[in-house]
Amino acid sequence: MTPLHTAPAVGFEAPYEMLHACHERVLRTLELLLRLQAHLAAHGADDQARDAARDVLRYFDLAAPHHHLDEERHVLPRLRALGQAALADRVLAEHQQMAASYAQIRPGLQALAEDGQVPVVAAWPAFVALYREHIVLEESQVYPPAAAAEGMQALAAMGAEMAARRRTA
Repeated sequence: MTPLHTAPAVGFEAPYEMLHACHERVLRTLELLLRLQAHLAAHGADDQARDAARDVLRYFDLAAPHHHLDEERHVLPRLRALGQAALADRVLAEHQQMAASYAQIRPGLQALAEDGQVPVVAAWPAFVALYREHIVLEESQVYPPAAAAEGMQALAAMGAEMAARRRTA
């Protein structure tokens, strides 16, 4: 398995591009999770599997919560201001559903990463599907109107807040 984490090619001065880059990283992490599932079936909980589990945990423990908070603080209020409260509510509900789904699979990933225990992987494909569908929704229906409604000053403030929060985390 190849290493997971690479830095996005954009910075916080372009916050919507950063959100897109985060989606790319989510998708790569989800692919890693599916490759890990196949790897476990073929090779068991070897060092490669344990490393992959650590990468998945690192992403969904650290980066994914920041990404969701970015959207909840900046994108969803913009949607509401545009009269799309139902869509904003749907995104928020999906964030909560994804967090609950991750909470179900996390203990198995943790046990694999720490102790080499082979986890039950039955819920992994549903977790992956949930995230993939959510990303399609955000990329097609959420980001375009929200980004188009942002002025340069609001984008700069959004990017600055996103960066500052990560420095203090």
